[in-house]
Amino acid sequence: MEKITNRNELLAAFQAAKGKLALRCTSEHDIHSRKKELLCCGGTGCHASNSQELMQNLRDEIEKAGLADDVKVVQTGCFGFCAQGPIVKIMPDNVFYVQVTPEDAKEIVQKHVVGKELVERLLYVEPMLKERIHDYAKMSFYAKQQRISLRNCGLIDPEDITEYIANQGYQALAKCLCDMTREQVIQEVLNSGICGRGGAGFPTGLKWKIAAGTQADEKYIVCNADEGDPGAFMDRSIMEGDPNSIVEAMAIGGYAIGAKNGLVYIRAEYPLAVHRLQTAIDEARNLGLLGKNILGTGFDFDIEIKLGAGAFVCGEETALIHSMEGMRGEPTTKPPFPANIGGGYWGCSTNVNNVETYASIPVILLKGAAWYAGIGNWKIETDENGNWKKTLSGNSGTKVFALAGQINNVGLVEVPMGTTLREIIYDVGGGISGGREFKAVQTGGPSGGCITKENLDTPIDYGNLAKIGSMMGSGGMIVLSDRDCMPAMAKFYLGFTKDESCGKCTPCRIGTRRMLEMLDKICDGNGTEETLVELEKLANTIRDTALCGLGQTAPNPILSTLRYFRDEYLAHVRDKKCPAGTCQKLYALKITDGCIGCTKCKRNCPVGAIQGELKQKHSIDPAKCIKCGACIDGCPKKAIVKE
Repeated sequence: MEKITNRNELLAAFQAAKGKLALRCTSEHDIHSRKKELLCCGGTGCHASNSQELMQNLRDEIEKAGLADDVKVVQTGCFGFCAQGPIVKIMPDNVFYVQVTPEDAKEIVQKHVVGKELVERLLYVEPMLKERIHDYAKMSFYAKQQRISLRNCGLIDPEDITEYIANQGYQALAKCLCDMTREQVIQEVLNSGICGRGGAGFPTGLKWKIAAGTQADEKYIVCNADEGDPGAFMDRSIMEGDPNSIVEAMAIGGYAIGAKNGLVYIRAEYPLAVHRLQTAIDEARNLGLLGKNILGTGFDFDIEIKLGAGAFVCGEETALIHSMEGMRGEPTTKPPFPANIGGGYWGCSTNVNNVETYASIPVILLKGAAWYAGIGNWKIETDENGNWKKTLSGNSGTKVFALAGQINNVGLVEVPMGTTLREIIYDVGGGISGGREFKAVQTGGPSGGCITKENLDTPIDYGNLAKIGSMMGSGGMIVLSDRDCMPAMAKFYLGFTKDESCGKCTPCRIGTRRMLEMLDKICDGNGTEETLVELEKLANTIRDTALCGLGQTAPNPILSTLRYFRDEYLAHVRDKKCPAGTCQKLYALKITDGCIGCTKCKRNCPVGAIQGELKQKHSIDPAKCIKCGACIDGCPKKAIVKE
């Protein structure tokens, strides 16, 4: 593709490229069509499950079948259904194969592509219905989703800019540069109601307006791609599956606030995301969509990548800025805010948004603020011109969550604001795995809190989650069942935040360590009721006195579990029992009368703690037992219990 120097050339490039997506933009089932595209998940998770070898095997089998001119294998980004990966979606058939291995390539090509038959064993089994489904649109996991930030993930090749252009890529940038003033762009983002998806939930348009109003010779626009929550992979998947949306959105943001330079701060542990983002930047620059005089409008803008070392605290914008400057990633007090002179990158006015926020910007500018504001549960007050004045309740748009834990359908989900937790867990997530009982869901990662079954019908938005003692966070959502211990869960998250503290302020540096010591005592059976009183008091003090968001929110898992599951804490300190049976020092393993003497547990025990003869009841020596659980997993009669 030749360099694009104006809007007409971009439209011509779109017309020339859109045929590339013709087979993918249909929901019609046409297994008899000769021309096909085999879309294969190329995200990090599926790469780890040999999807690259799978794609090569598919290409080899297609070549052997003499179909190379009609059938194409396309590497896409993440489909979101991570528990079922690697995934192969065949278009225009709209057939969705799951848990595909490299060895399955031959059967897919010979039976489906050549023989026009479905490979039944590779179809998804709906957990609630126990039925095989070939059409992904009819799967419960996708049925209630509305993919905006994830709109191109699983659809286009992230390393081919022409495929992004074929799906209206860079047309939002052209619209802004050619048809709108900077003020109009900011007002459109304001009217859409989109809030920062990194966790704070600050209105994006207002943030841009503040930066635009700062009089400065040099400004920067920054993408926070330092995703650090345990179990969170929303931003990584967007960068791996749709990097050009970030490039385009940053250019739009640069135009809106008057910045000529953009920076992406991304952790070095995301090598695939870094590679694809750099590829997108290079391709955009080569086509004239980054650099000098973009689309002949006189607007100059370019982007560079800054690698981080993976410190969780660098998700806080001032710590992130210090890290980009080559200093320790430590937060500073505000004001000055990054948008102010003296508060941003090298003291310049700087606007920071996260990946998911940017991913929605191009489609908002293309479809309009009213379209986006109509999604979700946003209730607002407007002025006489119809512009956003203030939020009355709720939030607009969608939110991406990383759904994990004791759930059947693990993966990335994007749902409208106002969707209830019950809908996400049972309709999208397919219910609790193993038929277990739902206990709680932890939202917001180590900064969030737990939500119990009494609040399952809470519509998700920033305000509602705060009211019940949790938070949206960046989008981690860990589902817990009756087998999960709440004090142990709080201990896990606190151990993470303790390790990730930058150490600058005493409440976080010392306080998190003291809280963790108390939780260790509780989970080991050495705590008292006085320990609980001290723990709660210290948690409240740290919340009120820590310097930045990491320290201020570190006590949240403790405070929320104490609020909703105090009885579990009391069981640990009064009865010296763990109701969930997960705290190793608070239970012993016992073989019941159901033992048939098969000796399997004895053979599986790594430390020789089980005695007994063939066809006789066995016993466990508690002095030797390390409670690894190998005997429980291997017992065919479920005759080994915790007590």
